[in-house]
Amino acid sequence: MFDTKIAIVVRDDLATWQKLNVTAFLMSGIVGANADIVGETYRDRDGRVHLPMSIQPVIVLAGAADVLTNIRNRAFERGVETVAYIEEMFATDHDEANRAVFGKHGADEANTVGIALRADRKIVDKITKGAKMHG
Repeated sequence: MFDTKIAIVVRDDLATWQKLNVTAFLMSGIVGANADIVGETYRDRDGRVHLPMSIQPVIVLAGAADVLTNIRNRAFERGVETVAYIEEMFATDHDEANRAVFGKHGADEANTVGIALRADRKIVDKITKGAKMHG
């Protein structure tokens, strides 16, 4: 059992490819900020080596635009770092452009399409209140 919880919340009205894309990008931010959650490499029966993965389970939730805005603000109020992905980033094609478009928008806008965080389990549960298990 882990003391912390990783939660990724995606907006429920996205296309499937967008949900998957956003989830992958958000998890890369969590791993980048928490290198200690990466385990050992995997070896299959044939001896082939595969890259390591997170040692910690990840919960994927979904919610409406207002739910994601609330989660983003609750995390900020509690001092919990987040990874956020906004709708305008779908129109960019590289990291520098992502950061540029991200910097033009505020947390009060309803354009957050994904947010991820890792913190104490109980705090994550409070912050993500209103989001539902992705299904």
